[in-house]
Amino acid sequence: MDRGAIFLDRDGTVIEEVGYLSKIEDIQLLPGAAEGIRRFNEAGWPVIVITNQSGVARGYFPESFVHEVHSTISSMLARYGAKIDAWYYCPHHPDGVVDGYVFKCPSRKPATGMIDTACREHGISASSSVVAGDSLKDIELAIAVGARPVLVTTGYGRQTFETMPDSVRKDLFAKVERLDDLAVLVCGS
Repeated sequence: MDRGAIFLDRDGTVIEEVGYLSKIEDIQLLPGAAEGIRRFNEAGWPVIVITNQSGVARGYFPESFVHEVHSTISSMLARYGAKIDAWYYCPHHPDGVVDGYVFKCPSRKPATGMIDTACREHGISASSSVVAGDSLKDIELAIAVGARPVLVTTGYGRQTFETMPDSVRKDLFAKVERLDDLAVLVCGS
């Protein structure tokens, strides 16, 4: 199984980081995100979003809101001919307040559960994949599953950059013209 995927964090990587997103009208695609995702789609790479959504466990919004957000983002991307092939999220947090969501979950990044499940369900090899995000958790996750990590400087990425200056790649989306370009964009290359 050598088929890889592009695993993307959601907030700060695909859409603007607004803290705990709690209103649909606050969803804004990051500049270049739709075009970059469309290019990955055209190149045949499955694009899969993996996102921690502890706002559910913390009582900030219901789990149904996460689905509504993903549906809205999918509609926004479709206007640009782009699509997310699958959405995975973890609504749990050990410090939460909502019964049923308060525990240390094996899917909460940087734990590998979301990628493990996606690889199994979609026939993907983690070691042939890229994980892109704006936080150290995203980079740690990529390393844990043997994927190529990409740190973007959107969202919290600039802050993360200060701790990982040798591993940042400024703009994942604008520079990907061909699959070969991924070698230039990955950390540690």
